[in-house]
Amino acid sequence: MDTRKIASVTGWLMVVTFVTSIPAYFFCYAPARNHPEYITGAGADPTTSVALGAVLELILIIANVGTAVVPYVVFRRYSEGLALGYIAARLLEAMFIGVGIISMLTFLFMRQEGTAGNDAALGQAFVAIYDRAFLVGPGVFAGVANGMVLAYLMHRSGLMPRGLTKLGLLAGPVLACSSILIMFDVIELGGTVQALATMPEFVWELSFGIYLIVKGFKPSPVLAGLDRAPVASGASS
Repeated sequence: MDTRKIASVTGWLMVVTFVTSIPAYFFCYAPARNHPEYITGAGADPTTSVALGAVLELILIIANVGTAVVPYVVFRRYSEGLALGYIAARLLEAMFIGVGIISMLTFLFMRQEGTAGNDAALGQAFVAIYDRAFLVGPGVFAGVANGMVLAYLMHRSGLMPRGLTKLGLLAGPVLACSSILIMFDVIELGGTVQALATMPEFVWELSFGIYLIVKGFKPSPVLAGLDRAPVASGASS
């Protein structure tokens, strides 16, 4: 087992989550999210943009799950429960991302088929579903998975520098709490407070990915016995 390769692949998968999620949210879905009346057939055709966003987010789902499945064999050496918990949290996050994809694709389908008529409120409903799915998935569950569970695993196992993991331990609860405050209408969705609350998690996740690509896991008792030379064919056990 090559733990350096496991670390590198995990790091690249985390970077892929940034490369796919940011363009999808801020650019590809922007025409439909900013102009829900487009569902009636008015305005520019968002087909290419929204479809590209859906493809990017499908890749995002694969990368999200991969960040938990690929290092599972290492993480379970410290705690199998936490390793499985990280997979479960990533799967839940991916599920809500999938709800957002379906919402945007349904928006697109109703425009293409002309079934929305003149009711722009339908577009607003599908955009609202997307925004709320994003709030729960990449909001709450990303904070739980990457901020709380992953950072705690890295902190306690010693697989990453303590200073970096402390950032994750702070960032996760802040992101999750900001999403919950939006649900209670205490702060504004897409406002300055949410942006500031998201930044620590952004830095932590990106730093996690880059660190694993460049340096791999730190030497730790968790890795003891994992990196072994393959046994030659015919050799006795």
